[in-house]
Order: sequence, then structure tokens, then C-alpha cells
Amino acid sequence: MATNIPYIELANGVTIPQVGLGVFQMSDEEVLNSVKWAIENGYRHIDTASFYDNEEAVGKAIKETGIDRKYLFITTKVWNDVRGYDATIAQFNKSLKKLDMDYLDLYLIHWPAPGFEENWRAMEDLYKQGKIKAIGVSNFKAHHIEQLMKTATIAPMVDQIETHPYFQENDLHEYLKQHDIAHESWSPLGGGVNKVIDDPVIKKIADDHKKSPAQIVLRWHIQRGEIIIPKSTHENRIKENIQLFDYHFNLSPEEMKQIAQLDSDKRVGADPDDKEFLKESTTFSTQNH
Repeated sequence: MATNIPYIELANGVTIPQVGLGVFQMSDEEVLNSVKWAIENGYRHIDTASFYDNEEAVGKAIKETGIDRKYLFITTKVWNDVRGYDATIAQFNKSLKKLDMDYLDLYLIHWPAPGFEENWRAMEDLYKQGKIKAIGVSNFKAHHIEQLMKTATIAPMVDQIETHPYFQENDLHEYLKQHDIAHESWSPLGGGVNKVIDDPVIKKIADDHKKSPAQIVLRWHIQRGEIIIPKSTHENRIKENIQLFDYHFNLSPEEMKQIAQLDSDKRVGADPDDKEFLKESTTFSTQNH
């Protein structure tokens, strides 16, 4: 199926589809179905992680679709319990084997756990060897990036962070823009008890556009210039989440302003400065992406 998803150019010239499929907390069976549906509906960007324990299913699903690898953009991440240069190289090779691929499009440090500088040094070498097309970080605040750049020779090309209308990260958004680091959003639809898609402001805008509340929220991210990786295990929602680029579907400046006013600094996941979380983060959590 043809798709009109725009691509964003990273600092090194590599291009990434602005919408991808996230597979956090999906079983192997759900991954097999969701990745297949996504690719059939025009997705070319899949985001996984070693921590999700479904890289093998992602690789299998891609193989089963028959699509040529060169048309896809695949991201995975190194988890917090992987410490040091050699361990990072070993984990990368393990992920690559599970995915059944010979290169990655994007490799991320999942959280700013102590010692991330050595993870990054290994990733820089993998990047220089051509085994990864782009490298980046996830859940890094500006001060984490500043700390990384004290020893790094290559700047992160992406920072994947929690972002949604209830947690807009405007200061970090501007910092990333100023430093030519792409802003990628996980949990773009929010979550928790008070769901963004149930907000009356979002629902009113959705009614006005004859779109779903989820499409309004995702379109808001797109117009902010973010990369988004909404997760779904339902075929109709996977299809809906990519239908954001109709010629007449644009949020007005007033609508963007109304959504901007919803910011309440409410996280769904952990705070990257939470030392206890980082210390104990080899234990599974349903909230921390």
C-alpha cells in the first residue's frame, strides 16, 4: 500500500519516517499481527527494544511480510543493566541476531543510567563501522545530553522522550531543536488514569474535524515537528494512526493553542532523574517505556 508519511532528516542526513509503530508490552503473537498490519497499511518504521523481549518476533514478522529490508527503518535500544563498552557491543550483536538483520537504522540508550558514556562510546564505534545508520538517546533531559557531550565525539541524532498534551516538555523540545536533535515521542497519546483522548478540548476539536481524538493528538505532535511511535494491537487503530496527512487535515493555530494550554506536567512514566528507578530498572514496570 502506498503511503504519504513524511520523513524527517536527522543531523547526519539519514531520514526517518515521522510515524512508526511502537511494540512496547506486546506479546510475540501481538507483534506478529501488529507489524504485519502496520506494513500492509504503509508503515515503514518499527520501534522495539531489548527490554521489550520481542525483537525476535519483530524480525520474524518483517520476514513474513516479504518486504525488502531496505524500505524499513528499524529502531532498538540498549537497556540499563548493560554496562560498559564491551557489554554494549555484545548486546547490540544479540539484538541484531534476534532481529535477523545485518544493520540497524537507529540504536538508542534506553535511559540515562549511570555509565551511559561507555554505552555511547561503543555506539559511536558501531556507527563508524556502518552497523548503525543513526545513534541517539531515550529519556534524556538536557543536562544528561550536556553530560554525554563532555566525552562524546558524535552528538545524539534523536532523543526519544515521553511527550503528549498533558506532558509537553516544551523547554526540552526547544533545546533539542536548537541542537539539531530530533524529538521523538513515546506514549504520544498519553495514558494513565486521565487519558488525553478523553479530554473535552480534544474531543471538541475531533468533532470539528470529523476525526478521532487520537488523530487530533497525533496531528498535534506532527505539527510540532515530532516523530511519533503510537502503539496499538488493533488493526483499525493502526490504520487510523497513520491517516494524519489528508490534504485538508491541519490543526489551526487556535486549535494548537488550545491543546498547548492542556499541559499539566503529568508524566505517565518515570522521571529520568529518579535515581531509585534507574538503580532498580532491571525489574519490569508497566509504566516505564
